[in-house]
Amino acid sequence: MSTTLTDATQTDGTLADGTQTVQLVNGLSCSVPTDSPLAKLLKSQRTWVGPDAKARLKILREAKSIAIVGASPNPARSSYFVGTYLQQSSGYRVYFVNPNADTILGQKAYPNLASLPEVPDIVDVFRRGTDIPAVIDDVLAIGSPVIWVQLGIWNQEAAEYGESKGLTVVMDRCIKIEHARFHGGLHLLGFDTGQITARKTIR
Repeated sequence: MSTTLTDATQTDGTLADGTQTVQLVNGLSCSVPTDSPLAKLLKSQRTWVGPDAKARLKILREAKSIAIVGASPNPARSSYFVGTYLQQSSGYRVYFVNPNADTILGQKAYPNLASLPEVPDIVDVFRRGTDIPAVIDDVLAIGSPVIWVQLGIWNQEAAEYGESKGLTVVMDRCIKIEHARFHGGLHLLGFDTGQITARKTIR
């Protein structure tokens, strides 16, 4: 039986003979070698989901402090833009973590999470996907409950690892877009609504 990546939806684990059963969208299944290209592609597919919109809103409402790991003093970097937004459009205490910077956006930059003056409620991460497992270990070490990995960054194994250690994991989502969308500043798809409101922002 031949299959394509789009036909296969999941695998059922490795069998004793070194194969794994692939479930197909048409309800059928077939066995493929665990070291085959198809098996490797299936393993890399995104099956982890993470908190839904309601849960993400709850995370943002309950948080009082956010640390940005990988924050940059360069105005052209997305972390700088997000940091500016959080400083100006939220009530969060914002901390910047970058061992190569002294100050970012007029605030002291910290070399690592362990040096922060408090345990942040959310650790927002601007690092490569391969760096996420190490960041998760740092987050666990200081006791932060939430790691929020920015838009465009994905490491499914790290997400599953973090959750297995009790962390709440948000991945491949921009905290600025999410906060603005929940607070009426963005359309559901992330576009600026142009709305101006005197309503107090939701924490």
